[in-house]
Amino acid sequence: MKKVEEYTEEELVYLQNKLLEQYAHFKHRHLQLDMSRGKPSSEQLDRSNGILRVLDSFELEDGVDARNYGILDGIPEAKRLFSDLLRIPSANIIIGGNSSLNLMYDTIARFMLFGSLGSTPWCKLEKVKWLCPSPGYDRHFSVTESMGIEMITVPMTPDGPDMDMVEELAGQDESIKGMWCVPLYSNPQGICYSAETIERLCSMRTAAPDFRIMWDNAYGVHDIYEKIRLKDVFVMAKKFHNEDRIMYYFSTSKITFPGAGVALLAASEKNIAEVKKHMSIQTIGYDKLNQLRHVKYFGTADGIREHMQGLAKDLRPKFDVVLHTLEREIGDSGFASWMEPKGGYFVDIDTLPGCAKETVALAKEAGVILTPAGATYPYGLDPQDSNIRIAPSFPTVEELQEAMNLLCLCVKLAGVNKLLEI
Repeated sequence: MKKVEEYTEEELVYLQNKLLEQYAHFKHRHLQLDMSRGKPSSEQLDRSNGILRVLDSFELEDGVDARNYGILDGIPEAKRLFSDLLRIPSANIIIGGNSSLNLMYDTIARFMLFGSLGSTPWCKLEKVKWLCPSPGYDRHFSVTESMGIEMITVPMTPDGPDMDMVEELAGQDESIKGMWCVPLYSNPQGICYSAETIERLCSMRTAAPDFRIMWDNAYGVHDIYEKIRLKDVFVMAKKFHNEDRIMYYFSTSKITFPGAGVALLAASEKNIAEVKKHMSIQTIGYDKLNQLRHVKYFGTADGIREHMQGLAKDLRPKFDVVLHTLEREIGDSGFASWMEPKGGYFVDIDTLPGCAKETVALAKEAGVILTPAGATYPYGLDPQDSNIRIAPSFPTVEELQEAMNLLCLCVKLAGVNKLLEI
């Protein structure tokens, strides 16, 4: 496959005309495909329908009626299930509602209003800053932006965030209060944090004594091609006497139902005690019936792992389509580069600099909606205008193939247009 730098201007003009003809053909097909979010397909959701029929009793193991008031921090059975799955002691877990994002939002809001473990409430500080490994999860960035927290972009490497930069910034600036992390199969690149990265995050000196790492393990059991397990962040943090630094999140949103799953927060004993104190005022507790449904449906942690093997079978052909089409249509031409995730929910590509927005706009005009260009960076500002997130889960394999054919065409067309401007 010819490389970008090998084209003459005349060849680029010829290629541009050829690509425009193909693009016009796509536009006449009036496609209507939405790949803007990582939504499960109907087939994937159907795998969990049985969870709606498992409750033949509402009594918990300790005799409590799950339909009534009580049990602020989650039923013991649910704590035990996720404790076994994630290797976190039950005493360090709070079971929430269906959304881990909700728990994360509440955590940041509490820090803003009340501080953490005796620290000054962040709302009373002149400036609060946050480290944002990028490309990253746009909803994370929306949370900190909505709180008026200044976000600092930290580049991602194949091993996780650029730790030299993280250590330098966090070690010098007391106004930097924390950072977002998606440590396993990161959104959107599928990067898995190395053991060294996790150790450095847990051991580094921070200027702010109340520095917090929001550890969003959203894809903790979402293996697709191979099983990868991380170093235990709590064990590592405790080794360096920084266990209060970690605020850990997980949910079944992409395991059972996004609208009716179960989320959890895990943290140190002191953090858990503080969160429960606030929760006792905020709520009477989350949906115990839904927690019980999940426990009865899966039974054990192995039940969840078996379920995830089925979901991997659903997702693997879709990831294959994305990766094989990119290789076939773009290969090593230089029009784009991408990583090959081993699990998670996304694939992302980097176009030629200055081409992501045009690529997304071209795709939308031809009927395929992608995540907005720039969304994977704080404030929606991709400094290179190159990153695009692909969410393969929702379309059928056939629809996804059509979308990928169009996307690759748009990547090349936007690239050629940019090169002819230079």
